Amino acid sequence: MIETTDALAEACQILAKSDFITIDTEFLRETTFWPELCLIQMASPDLEVIVDPLAKGIDLQPFFELMADSSVVKVFHAARQDIEIVFHLGNLIPHPIFDTQVAAMVCGFGDSVSYDQLVQKVKGVHIDKSSRFTDWSRRPLSEKQLDYALADVTHLRDVYLKLKEELEREDRASWLVEEMAILESRETYDMHPDDAWQRLKMRLRKPQELAVMKFVAAWREREARSRNVPRSRVLKDDAIFEIAQQQPKDTEALGRLRTIPKGWERSSAGSAIVEAVNAALALPKADMPQVPRHSHTPDGAASAVELLKVLLRLISEKHGVAAKMIANSDDLDKIAVEGEQANVPAMHGWRRELFGEAALKLIGGGIALRFAGKRIEAVEL
Repeated sequence: MIETTDALAEACQILAKSDFITIDTEFLRETTFWPELCLIQMASPDLEVIVDPLAKGIDLQPFFELMADSSVVKVFHAARQDIEIVFHLGNLIPHPIFDTQVAAMVCGFGDSVSYDQLVQKVKGVHIDKSSRFTDWSRRPLSEKQLDYALADVTHLRDVYLKLKEELEREDRASWLVEEMAILESRETYDMHPDDAWQRLKMRLRKPQELAVMKFVAAWREREARSRNVPRSRVLKDDAIFEIAQQQPKDTEALGRLRTIPKGWERSSAGSAIVEAVNAALALPKADMPQVPRHSHTPDGAASAVELLKVLLRLISEKHGVAAKMIANSDDLDKIAVEGEQANVPAMHGWRRELFGEAALKLIGGGIALRFAGKRIEAVEL
């Protein structure tokens, strides 16, 4: 393992000469808000390295400079958490990137295919997963554990080249642009605490309840970040929902809630929550969050959505693209109700060309679905 800054700088200089490098990280997050980086694995066609970010005195700056080098494509599988780590520690987003999980969906390998499944399909190699649940913060790591970690980037080289070739042959490289732009956006990883409530399942409907949920969730987000502990260690989601519904205006009322541990209301956290509740309730009603109003669903729309699902599956199978990449259930609902006016990804760009136009024809009576033998097919009328 690379354990010094000089060795890391030398390796990064060699890696920077390649057109692409594959990258993976191993981290722990069970007891912290921010992931604790434990290993960095990188490979080019000519070099394979494992970096120990926990080594005493090591400076990861050469690694961050490599991540910022726009002449080198950074290849990840399911990139989001790896990029989040780089963003948090280095305050940058790797660019340009290529996510093999997303590319695999475009190339017909199914929805959210795992790394080992993809390696099996592309290379016919079975990855030994017995080291999967290693505590990567412990030292020393065994040869078996290091071999497992390195396999996450060595096989990825061949997977990347295969997917890249497939995308170019099918003229689908541009289809990944939108997805990669989301992964390269700082907003994807730098969520403002005031927006934390939007991650919670929308069980509440009243503006006052939503306002309290927003303020309490923002307090929890800031607290979890400052203490570097998981959100649930600060306050569980169920407690936020109960606080939003009951709206305790003092610590005594807070202490009566079922989800609040006995005596917790007398802590500084309890006082902060009561303060957040009262601040939320003091907002003018016009400034309180509103639940988006869904347009009226006409009779028969549910049946139309079912037909759109069938059409989506037919097109997905025909073109070898994961249905999830083309449209989701919300997209289909909106297309069924709003038609041409539906502002969803499925009605723009390559998705519209592949599916959106056919969907409009189906709901407009221009396409029929019929049985042909034991199969269903779409027929233009």
